[in-house]
Amino acid sequence: MKPIVCVSCEGSESKFVVLSKEKDEIKVLETVSVGMLKSTMAGGSDSEQLPDLGIDDLSTDITFESSGAGGAAGKIDKTDIGTIAADLSHIKLSQAQFIPILTEPILNYHVYEGERIKDRNKLLDAIVEDIAKSKNISVRKDFIDYTDFDKDSLLSVFIEGEVPCLNLIDSLAEYNGRRYYKVSTLKSAEVALAYYISKTTKFFPEDYSLIIYTGKDYSKLIFLEGQNLKHIGTTLDIGTENLHTYDVYFSKILLEMENGGIPRLDNVILCGSDKSENLILSFYGTFPEANVTELKFDGFNISGLTEEQTKNLSSYAIPLSAAVEYFDEVDKQHIGINILPKFIKEKQKFFQLSWHSLLVFPLLAAAAYFFTISILEKHQEIESMDKEILRLTQLQEQNRAIANEMALIQGKINQFDNTQAILDSASAGTEIWSEAFDNISNFIERRRNFWITKLESTTGEEVKISGYSLSRSSLTEFADYNNASILQNILYEPLRERNAFSYSLNFKLSKETVEANGP
Repeated sequence: MKPIVCVSCEGSESKFVVLSKEKDEIKVLETVSVGMLKSTMAGGSDSEQLPDLGIDDLSTDITFESSGAGGAAGKIDKTDIGTIAADLSHIKLSQAQFIPILTEPILNYHVYEGERIKDRNKLLDAIVEDIAKSKNISVRKDFIDYTDFDKDSLLSVFIEGEVPCLNLIDSLAEYNGRRYYKVSTLKSAEVALAYYISKTTKFFPEDYSLIIYTGKDYSKLIFLEGQNLKHIGTTLDIGTENLHTYDVYFSKILLEMENGGIPRLDNVILCGSDKSENLILSFYGTFPEANVTELKFDGFNISGLTEEQTKNLSSYAIPLSAAVEYFDEVDKQHIGINILPKFIKEKQKFFQLSWHSLLVFPLLAAAAYFFTISILEKHQEIESMDKEILRLTQLQEQNRAIANEMALIQGKINQFDNTQAILDSASAGTEIWSEAFDNISNFIERRRNFWITKLESTTGEEVKISGYSLSRSSLTEFADYNNASILQNILYEPLRERNAFSYSLNFKLSKETVEANGP
């Protein structure tokens, strides 16, 4: 469990007790007591107090930067803070929970005898109204709490004024470089001490008991009837430093007994800084029938304390009692006084926002909803466009493949046209050659006195014919037979003892010129 730091600001003395609960045992880790200036612990001048903490309705938010709860922290002597920080340096204060313990004049009490309303908020409203009527004091609901007092009434506890313990805790946090320390609750010194003694000491139901707590410069008188709180006396300005005679105690005790309706004292429990034998003997002399005892702390594990700390453990009775009450509340065994004002909660929030900043939250929620919807819509639109782009890309690839196929087919078509032209040209040439050969064949068939040995193409459509003839006149007739023929030369060449002539003849192969002149 995280360590608990109980802080009790008792006049000019501040006491720190660090505890932790291990299983069912409460261990006291450290005790520190530091004397401080009264003016410092009182919180300074009136102009530096919390801004009207006792009113019901504040028009502005309280912040620790401007309020007395943190603003007065700078007035605390840094030497004292340094002493406290040094004594607690081995404690991880950043992980600890602080419990300030309050008493008069910061904490006031009021006995409420009105209707016991089950609804807590309505009951607090009724108590606040009762305090305003009976004491003319306006109290905020977050500055008040209550506990059972007797069968017919409740004991209400409320804060009035600045809380010096908070100044001290804030100064310690600032000294250690922290913005704040975690404050879990504010406790009542008197109620916590009465609870601890009632828990650890058994009384008869008809017994009246007095608890005397003696501090350095003040004392407290708390009365019990049986195991229950009966009356809380006014804080006495009597302590170990200004006590000259114990007779003053008894006159104050008798006055408080009369005010609280206490007929006698059966038990007296001494705790605090004064537990001397002289005090015990003085009580025996004034209240001879009372059983005077010293408060013990047997339920704590104090093995980690020094001998001096153990000897002075009774002077830390209030913070020790508050720790027991807190741990019992955590274990659901008890419900005590717990006050945690709104300004403390606000300070300990990770994000500190004023009341008008809360109005922005609906706008932020609406804006977040709007942008979320817009982003989702755009996201869907983007997904749709991505799908369309993918579809068009695939279509483009298909079209490119088709175009490539068409280009191949177009090439084949173009090649077919060229082939067709070549074939047409060849076909036309074949017809010309065929006609030319027909004419030549017809002529040779009729003459039978010459023949062709060689036929070759020269240029263009011109053909060169070479051969032999037995008749010179047949050659001239053959040249004349073809309109475009030119007889190049005729040479005499005997052929097997016969007269023969070799010739060379050129003529053109064209449709217009292949027509024969006739036989």
